[in-house]
Amino acid sequence: MAYQIGQVVEVTAGDVAHGGWCVARPADGPVLFVRHTLPGERILARVTEVTTRLARAEAVEILAASPDRVVPPCPHARPGGCGGCDWQHAALPAQRVLKAAVIRQQLRRMAGIDREITVEALPGDQEADQGQPARDPGSGAGLGWRTRVQFAVREDGVAGLRSHRSHQVIDVGECLIAHPAITDLGLTGRRWPGEASVEALVAPGSGDRAVIVSPGRTAAAASERITAGTVLRRVGHRVAPVRGRGYLGQHAAGRDWRVSAGVFWQVHPAAADVLAGAVVAGLEPRPGDAVLDLYCGVGLFAGVLAAAVGPGGTVIGVEADDAAVRDARHNLREYPWARVHKGDVAAVLARGFDSAPTRAGSTPQEPPSGAVRRGGLPPARLAVADPPRSGLAREVIDCLGAAENGLSRLAYVSCDPATLARDIGLLAGRGWTLDSLRAFDAFPMTHHVECLATLSAAGVTDRPGGPGSRR
Repeated sequence: MAYQIGQVVEVTAGDVAHGGWCVARPADGPVLFVRHTLPGERILARVTEVTTRLARAEAVEILAASPDRVVPPCPHARPGGCGGCDWQHAALPAQRVLKAAVIRQQLRRMAGIDREITVEALPGDQEADQGQPARDPGSGAGLGWRTRVQFAVREDGVAGLRSHRSHQVIDVGECLIAHPAITDLGLTGRRWPGEASVEALVAPGSGDRAVIVSPGRTAAAASERITAGTVLRRVGHRVAPVRGRGYLGQHAAGRDWRVSAGVFWQVHPAAADVLAGAVVAGLEPRPGDAVLDLYCGVGLFAGVLAAAVGPGGTVIGVEADDAAVRDARHNLREYPWARVHKGDVAAVLARGFDSAPTRAGSTPQEPPSGAVRRGGLPPARLAVADPPRSGLAREVIDCLGAAENGLSRLAYVSCDPATLARDIGLLAGRGWTLDSLRAFDAFPMTHHVECLATLSAAGVTDRPGGPGSRR
């Protein structure tokens, strides 16, 4: 049977799939990827998209519900509604089980590794895990956490959120997963004529708030009616302050961090603190160690690792974004043994390592005769990488996996289970072993999840204060 867009079919939802879908496999038709359902539910699904290999649909009626189903707290979390939340119709503990299943599925498919996964709740979201799943939409667990929200602006000036896989802007009024300090700005309650988007950011630790108007033609006039301390306008890929200092003071790992308004910072209030502690626990840095922090952003991991290795150690951050590099250098100024290289990670690593020892069984790679290695990185025993959703560039994997570079342990932070699993598989092919994989529910109500994989290189004898050495 060939599906038609708009057709309604009765199916039973099967396993969860990456992206907030469940897979239905009807006997008389192609595979259906269905939103707004849960595994095991019998549903009526309306087809929304058809390709040569599969079809996409949304559950418009639940004929037999899963015991994990709850009433979505937000009225816009429904077929045809806002596309921001994928799992509001599932109890929080069930959401984490679904995310764990996706991680395990991707790890098995992309890396050939089969292991049990547990997705951990972050502080502030555990209340639904005590006893029976919370089914009261007003319980607050999993809501009010998002400290950065970008609202799209439609032609009539209304700021809202887009429908799933669509440019349609939904007037949501109040976004329930937005932090209360963002909701208090009232951005969705006013008009933004001529603008493309309006973005709100908040730093719960300091109370700082910022608003970015894009493309910002009326940002100066609008700033008088925006209660945030900082207002910026977006010009291309850069943001320029209209009012305020242009950055927020974030708090994590027991200290304050300067974070420019256009620069990446974890959106869950507890995520930066939890991940910083998890990276240190995974790498087990020692005094005198040398560490690389790749895609270092504002220097969160570099900062906690610099404190751990002490003045006898070395921490090198690598980051391409101009504003993030400035923030990182500011945030690391109390650690003279930590510095930040500005540039593409693959390009910086291509400069090589100065006098890097080799791992067991490898052959040192000498530069061509007469070649001069300029700007080589110091040899490092440990590395942490927090790349964008696209994962590690192949050149970065080649460098990390090269035995002659002496790296012995890697902490890999990722918000995409598919690219993480792909890269783990590539590193495994270069002799690395996945020691542990922790997952954190840093994005409740959505399909997104934050992971930390810790890997070790084969044939390395760890030497305090230096990189891995030949046995």
